[in-house]
Amino acid sequence: MKEKLTRALMERLALARDDRGDVPGWVLITLMTAGLVAVIWAIAEPTFTGLFNDAIDGVTGG
Repeated sequence: MKEKLTRALMERLALARDDRGDVPGWVLITLMTAGLVAVIWAIAEPTFTGLFNDAIDGVTGG
């Protein structure tokens, strides 16, 4: 009985050390982050372009 319990515990610890992680979860997080960046960029692009052009005009005197 003790050997079975020890073996079961060792197998459970071996599974806990598996560092592959939750691959589908990371893929979902990556895709969602990329989507959020694309949406924010699409909304803020005109403002960023205006700020950049104003800064360049201020430096070059244009």
